[in-house]
Amino acid sequence: MMHSASDAIARIPQGYEPVQGPLTFNADGLATQHNADFIREERFARAYEAGLRTIRSRRPTINVAWRVQVCCWAADHAAHLQGDFVECGVFTGIYARAIVEYLDFGRRADRRFWLLDTFEGIPEAVLTEPERRRGIHRMNQKYGADCSDEVRATFAPFPNVRIIKGMVPFTLAQVEAEKVAYLSIDMNAAAPEIAALEHFWDKLVPGAMVVLDDYGFRAHIVQKIAMDGFARGRGVSILPLPTGQGLIVKP
Repeated sequence: MMHSASDAIARIPQGYEPVQGPLTFNADGLATQHNADFIREERFARAYEAGLRTIRSRRPTINVAWRVQVCCWAADHAAHLQGDFVECGVFTGIYARAIVEYLDFGRRADRRFWLLDTFEGIPEAVLTEPERRRGIHRMNQKYGADCSDEVRATFAPFPNVRIIKGMVPFTLAQVEAEKVAYLSIDMNAAAPEIAALEHFWDKLVPGAMVVLDDYGFRAHIVQKIAMDGFARGRGVSILPLPTGQGLIVKP
């Protein structure tokens, strides 16, 4: 049975008790008392700082440490598999740059990291009417300025990082990868995200990690519904994370 976005929103549980302090993490929609020692771990701290440098001039107070930790963890797992890395939806490269640092990716001559984005925001032509009603097009107020030159400069020291500028799905064929071990999807719109999943699904090796950045965020319920439908059609499930991300492990 297909459900509308309004049906899904109506099913969101209400009345949760607030988290009581002391808090170990309180940012990016996530407040918790649970252990957050990873933030002080040297390897992660170095990677997160490298990612932050790509975006600090635009968003000086951003704190997405736990989301970056999820990406680094998934990428570290994927590094033990065969296949390239792919990120669809890059913006300034905060996640990808953190991963490159975390894995010392520049030294991994056996694989490539493909970064796909318009680097000019979300193409309004791909948005559905429900997405427009939820104001997704207004996100271009922070994503709309062309950042492609900055991203190219950020990744210039890493010859195995390939940057592809343009609109998904039209750029997907430029990814010259027969096997993919890590796939990150963060394009803020259902149509290109499903197109990317469909394109790469058969290329994902067993155990490959798929990180869906927008999966649990209320504004992106249309994407969640589309992703859930995709997953059901492939006989897999999506793990919802308290960071707002979703995680698929390719069987």
